[in-house]
Amino acid sequence: MADLTGNLLVAQSGGPTAVINASLAGVVQEAGKHEGIEEIYGSRNGVLGILNEDLIDFNEEKARAIDNLKYTPGAALGTCRYKLDFKKKPEQAAKDLDRLCEVLEAHNIRYFCYIGGNDSQDTSNKIHQHAAERGYELRVIGVPKTIDNDLPNTDHSPGFGSVAKYNATTIAEIGKDVGSMASDQGMCCLVEVMGRSAGWIAAGTVLARRNPSDAPHIVLVPEIPFDQESFLSRVKAVTDTHNYCVVVVGEGIKDAQGEEIGVDKTRVDAFGHPLLSGAAENLGEIVEEKLGTKTRTAKLGYAQRAAAHFASQTDIDEAVACGQAAVRGAVEGKSGYMIKLVRGQNDPYECHTELHDLNEIANQEKLVPREWLSEDGFLPNEQFIAYAAPLIQGQPKLPLEGGLPKYVVLENYSVEKKLLVKS
Repeated sequence: MADLTGNLLVAQSGGPTAVINASLAGVVQEAGKHEGIEEIYGSRNGVLGILNEDLIDFNEEKARAIDNLKYTPGAALGTCRYKLDFKKKPEQAAKDLDRLCEVLEAHNIRYFCYIGGNDSQDTSNKIHQHAAERGYELRVIGVPKTIDNDLPNTDHSPGFGSVAKYNATTIAEIGKDVGSMASDQGMCCLVEVMGRSAGWIAAGTVLARRNPSDAPHIVLVPEIPFDQESFLSRVKAVTDTHNYCVVVVGEGIKDAQGEEIGVDKTRVDAFGHPLLSGAAENLGEIVEEKLGTKTRTAKLGYAQRAAAHFASQTDIDEAVACGQAAVRGAVEGKSGYMIKLVRGQNDPYECHTELHDLNEIANQEKLVPREWLSEDGFLPNEQFIAYAAPLIQGQPKLPLEGGLPKYVVLENYSVEKKLLVKS
C-alpha cells in the first residue's frame, strides 16, 4: 500500500490497568519514529474526547514523562465506557459514527490506536468500517487491555499479569495474617476479586500456593456453578485441618440456575449490567450460619487494577510492545486489526505480537478452560499455573519521590478545535 501521511490519534477506554499507560507510551514513542506520522494526538476520555473534539498534543509533552507513563497507573488520557450501541440506540450510534469520522477528517487523523477491552475493540471495528464506507483512508489498530484476560484470540491481555501478581501476593499476605490469628474454633476469610463472566483474576491467586497449607484454599470462578453444600463441606474440611480457610471469590460466581450470587438488581452499570457487589459477604453469612465459623471478608476493588508499584515487568514490556506493534501495523498499511500476543513456549518464556481481525475479537469472551481447573472445581491446576506463572515475572524499578512512587501527570496541551461543538 502507498505511504500515507497524516496525524496519529491514540485513546484509552474501559477500566484502567496497572500497565494501560505502558501501551500508551509504546504507541507515542513508536509513532515518533515514522516520517509519515506528522502529529501525535491523544483523545481525552476515549471516544468521548473525539466526539467532543477534545484532543491533546503529545508533541508538547516531555520525553521523560512519556517514558515514565510505563510505571503510572490509571488512564493518563482519561477513559470512558461509552458504547456505540446499534442494537438499543441505532440512531444515536449512527450519528456518533458520523461525528467521529468528521473530527478525524478535520484533524487529518490517518492512524487511530484504541487501547481497550472487548467493547473498545468493537468500537475500533465500527470506526474502521465506517471510515471505509465514507471513502476516508484511516488505519485503525486496536491495542488489547484488560485485567479480566477475557479477550479472545490472544494468549493473554496486557494488565492480567500485573493483577495476578498483586492479587496473589495480597492473598499470600492475608493468609499469613489470618493463619496467625486463627484459634481452635477456626476462621474463614473470603476475598472478593473482579471478574463478571470469566475467572482469570480469581484463578491467578493460586500462584500464591507453594504448599498445601498455603492460601488460597478455595478459588470460586464464574465458570463453575456454585454448589452450597460442596462449598461448605470443603470449608469445614480445610478449617478442621488448618484452623483457617482463605476463599477467593470471583465477583460473578453463579449458582446452578445461572443466578449471580452477589448481584444487586436495583443498580446497573454503564452497559446496563446489574452491579456486582457482595458475593463474598453473602457467602460469609452462609458460612457463619451453617458452620458457625467466624468469618471476615475483604474486597480488593480498584486496588487490584491500580497497583503499579508491584506490577509485572513482563506485563509492562508486553504492554509497550503491543502499542509499538499497533503503530507499525498501521504504518505498514493494516487496518481493522487488533494486536494479539502469541506464546511460543513457557520455559524459557517467549511471546511475540501478531495482528488479528477485529471481526473475530469484538463482543466475544474467553473463559478459563475447564481442564485447567481441578476435578471438583475448587482450585486451578498445574496447567493453569504453567500458563500464568511466566506472566508475573520481573519487578520494575519505579521513579521515587519522598519515598513514594512518582507518577506522571500529562501537561494536556489542547489541540485547537476545527469544528462546531457537537450538538
